[in-house]
Amino acid sequence: MRINEEIRIREVRVTDADGEQLGIMQTKDALKLAEERHLDLVEVAPKARPPVCRIMDFGKYRYEQQKREKEARKKQKVITIKEVKLRPNIEQHDFEVKLKNAQRFVEEGNKVKVTIMFRGRELSHPELGNELLDKLAKAMEESVNIERAAKLEGKNMTMILSPKAQKSQKAKKTAKGGTGDAQSQDTSSDS
Repeated sequence: MRINEEIRIREVRVTDADGEQLGIMQTKDALKLAEERHLDLVEVAPKARPPVCRIMDFGKYRYEQQKREKEARKKQKVITIKEVKLRPNIEQHDFEVKLKNAQRFVEEGNKVKVTIMFRGRELSHPELGNELLDKLAKAMEESVNIERAAKLEGKNMTMILSPKAQKSQKAKKTAKGGTGDAQSQDTSSDS
């Protein structure tokens, strides 16, 4: 986007800050008009014939544009992949701890990569890893979708789980509901 003296075209179509057409004029005349109004001449459609320029406050325009971009970034949900690592001969209690961690990650709205690490002779029994991943997936089946099934890659077997849509929405609703209850309790105690 070119502004003021950066515009090198001889003739331009000029619009006002309100979008009102001022017509086709020489670039130097348009620059004078913009300076008289203490505004900038900004090229908004360089591909048009003649190019379209708008008389506006460029600093204010950039500020509002950055503000809109910042709001859009706030509304974006960033999904990260959390990893849970297991061994094929894991004890029951350790498995339950890993399962709770995976469930917590899913409730937070993150994807979970479950990795089973094989060492030495364990690699000759990949069915143990499959059984373990199936057991984990069954325990979490109501809250997750299997995005990528179990796959042996080198010495590791991985599976990726993603949260189901309704589960993450329920978590948001309960979080909002909990905040509202706390506020209603605070206001009732003030009365």
